[in-house]
Amino acid sequence: MIPGWGGGVLRAMKEHGQRPVTAGMVGVRLRPGTGGRAPGRRRQDMKRQSPLQPASVVPPSLPGGIRRRLLRHFLVALAALAALLVIGVAGYRGLEEASFVDALYMTVISITTVGYGEFPHPFSPAGRLFTIAMIAAGVSIAAYALGSAAQYALSGDWQTYLADRRRKRMLEDLKDHVIVCGYGRVGKGVVHELNAEKLPFVIIEVDSAVVMRALEAGLLALHGNAADERLLQAAGIDRARGLVVCADSDAENVYIVLTARGMRSDLSIVARASFDESESKLLRAGADRVIRPFSIAGRRMVTMLMRPEVADFIDVVSSAGGLELFVEQVQIAPTSALVGQTLTEAELASTLGVSVLACHMPDGRLIMRPDSATVLESGAKLVVLGTREQLQELMRLAGQDLATVVLEPVEDMCPRPPE
Repeated sequence: MIPGWGGGVLRAMKEHGQRPVTAGMVGVRLRPGTGGRAPGRRRQDMKRQSPLQPASVVPPSLPGGIRRRLLRHFLVALAALAALLVIGVAGYRGLEEASFVDALYMTVISITTVGYGEFPHPFSPAGRLFTIAMIAAGVSIAAYALGSAAQYALSGDWQTYLADRRRKRMLEDLKDHVIVCGYGRVGKGVVHELNAEKLPFVIIEVDSAVVMRALEAGLLALHGNAADERLLQAAGIDRARGLVVCADSDAENVYIVLTARGMRSDLSIVARASFDESESKLLRAGADRVIRPFSIAGRRMVTMLMRPEVADFIDVVSSAGGLELFVEQVQIAPTSALVGQTLTEAELASTLGVSVLACHMPDGRLIMRPDSATVLESGAKLVVLGTREQLQELMRLAGQDLATVVLEPVEDMCPRPPE
């Protein structure tokens, strides 16, 4: 795993802005068919490989198999009990000439093994043998019902039932979360960053074995094709704050982006592209930002080669004693005490320990390396560098909501070589 892949995706999500989405056909180069096979076999392979062919969707609900088996065992026990009642009433009326109520009474106390005695008179040998058979039948039915219940209580099916119920409640409670489509190398990096930022998320993965490993790790995951609208709806796309599309295939990513953009026009979507030519297709499909992991990895490697001191500094400050430096965009609210002050008067460096790298003014001006005389205006956006605690204190001072913040570690900032 190359450091910075997941962080780069999160950084692109933060920079999301409204943009028009062009609807229409998007050219995608699908994987080639298998040569040398029969035409029918080739069509089946293409259908199986097509990104539009959804995998089996496993909704987070009650397992139907458990429900059907429990219902079947319950109905069998109920039918056996009803038949035993009918046989008992008929037997006591024929053998002991009892009334309907007396026969029903003897049948019930015999089946339940209460045993209040023979009623309305001492039974004949035939009546007593019949009572023994009724008791044995009642005990057998009770043992069958209790055994079936114990079987499911002690088996893995019951744990699966409870896990599905818990997962369904967790999905229904998700809000302002991130949907991660694909749990490969890049997807794992994204999940790692989301966990570090304590942001809620749900994973959608087409490989059932990968989904099982994610669930065993305590992650919230769904199995299926993320291009399926039903699965995106189950993942809470209407309540999500963003969507990360990082499947292994660029073609699949395009279809996922198209589907998600069609369901929500205001959703922040960041997609992963393996090839340069796929970037424009993902943008036309509706992605707000496109990340090319191999480009980021190459830039990181060149930094280590050409500027080893810079790379060493980044490694040290990001791992020494838990100290991490982050780059964050902080907007000055109209109610903030910083409005109208210069950087010298605000004393951000001496008081909070943060470094102001740039300042984006409300009129559109971008001031690189602002000097001490720069006046902080309402709505100005500061690009600052500092530790997590320092930046959070600055955000409180600036009047910014901390719940909307995704801090970016310095290790994700790979300097580009000068052109």
